[in-house]
Amino acid sequence: MKAVIITKPGGPEVLKIEERPIPVPSENEVLIKVKAAGLNRSDIAQRKGNYPAPIGTIQDVLGLEVAGTVEDLGKGVRKWKKGDNVMALISGGGYAEYVTVDENICLAIPDTLSFTEAASLPEALFTVWDNVFRRGRLKPGENFLIHGGSSGIGITAIQLAKAFGATVFATAGTDEKCKACEDLGADICINYKEQDFEAKLKEKGIDVILDMIGGDYFAKNINILNADGRLVYINAMKGNPKEFNIMKMMQKRIVITGSTLRGRDIEFKSALAKEIEEHVLPLIKQGKFKTVIDQTFPLSEASKTHELMESSKHIGKIILVNE
Repeated sequence: MKAVIITKPGGPEVLKIEERPIPVPSENEVLIKVKAAGLNRSDIAQRKGNYPAPIGTIQDVLGLEVAGTVEDLGKGVRKWKKGDNVMALISGGGYAEYVTVDENICLAIPDTLSFTEAASLPEALFTVWDNVFRRGRLKPGENFLIHGGSSGIGITAIQLAKAFGATVFATAGTDEKCKACEDLGADICINYKEQDFEAKLKEKGIDVILDMIGGDYFAKNINILNADGRLVYINAMKGNPKEFNIMKMMQKRIVITGSTLRGRDIEFKSALAKEIEEHVLPLIKQGKFKTVIDQTFPLSEASKTHELMESSKHIGKIILVNE
């Protein structure tokens, strides 16, 4: 099979196509013939040598989410049969023509979605469900803020928070991106390059914030959170905060938490998959959730996808497709 290999840590040019053996599914695993694979910011970090894959996962092939057809079954697989259309969260190896994954982390692709659309979903659905609804405990009627609203995580968080009854705010870096967020359901999207989101939202008050920025956003987040607010981190693109006002956190009884998903065990991810199947897939089937694809590229042009992601000019997901 063809796979995109990291030849050495570096820029997009280090990604090359190479022939690899088709993997063999282990017990309780399925072999997926990959039709499309989604890109994520962690792919960039791994390519640069800053975010190694978990132990036991293929180290030199990127890709955390795929969509395709079940090609083969490992011993003990009962949930799927050959030919089923599935999307899956994986720990690595998605930039390839085939990949293996535990059967319980696969989700059936709704008939309303193409493989390309389905490949845009697993990482965002799992991340948002865990961090906004489990950790953040977002409830109907609360105010929710997502930073990076036009990212894959952002477009998912906006739509799910809105679907479950929250008032949704977002930040993004251009007016075009802000419009895209508002078209997806955000009540207000703030262009952070032109307006201070703290000044804009302080009077409104926020109950739950999902932040992938970090850095100087931390103090601003604390300032706009309501009493008993929840601040959830899934990345820190601007690094660690320089200041932490412990007294203000105590006075407001703010919960600060965060998580990474990639290294979590099969049982944890399986439980998330069941909840997503129950609570989120029906929204997709009913047309209440839209996928947003910026561009698709063939597997052979993986380096171009990384250039586009690092430019931050995209809105929504970037997808690799097998020709």
